[in-house]
Amino acid sequence: MAELTESVTNLINEFAKLPGIGKKTAERLTYHVLRVSRAEALALADAIRAVKENIRYCRTCYNLAEEEECSICRDPRRDRQTLCVVEQPRDLMALEQTGVYRGLYHVLLGRIAPLEGIGPEQLTIEALVRRVRQGQFKEVIMATNPTTEGDGTALHISSLLEELPVTVTRLARGITTGSVLEFANKEILADAIVGRQKL
Repeated sequence: MAELTESVTNLINEFAKLPGIGKKTAERLTYHVLRVSRAEALALADAIRAVKENIRYCRTCYNLAEEEECSICRDPRRDRQTLCVVEQPRDLMALEQTGVYRGLYHVLLGRIAPLEGIGPEQLTIEALVRRVRQGQFKEVIMATNPTTEGDGTALHISSLLEELPVTVTRLARGITTGSVLEFANKEILADAIVGRQKL
């Protein structure tokens, strides 16, 4: 029986480590890379290398950035009195695609999940509280995912902000409990952000 070469086997194994990619899909991706031109395959490798070398977390909001601050934090047209708190950069991108929200963001880089050993200290909650304390924010929108952990994270943060002169709101429940922002369509997200409620 014919054996795969070491290089092909290694590439299949690396693709199989990606989330949502099984062995068969990893094999299809590997054969695709083998089939395309050298330039196309190396462009993929260069794009992966560039992301790992150039992308960092924004020093202000923890969104993905190629400079010290992300483009949203640097944009003088953004509303500096409203801060939207999300779990991950992909949630921020989902909300941006609605075109409804024009304020600033803060990315937690996760959610409190005691069963997974993730506590508040592993997130950017301390930086968030410091930012709200030092800023001119009037409203903080809790846009964590509508899951048990997301709701728990929102409640924890709102209790930390209780003494500060800000209104804490939560996205309206046009987004069903248990869903993930990244996969909600932009109309539902737009309705949720417009119909946000005070916590």
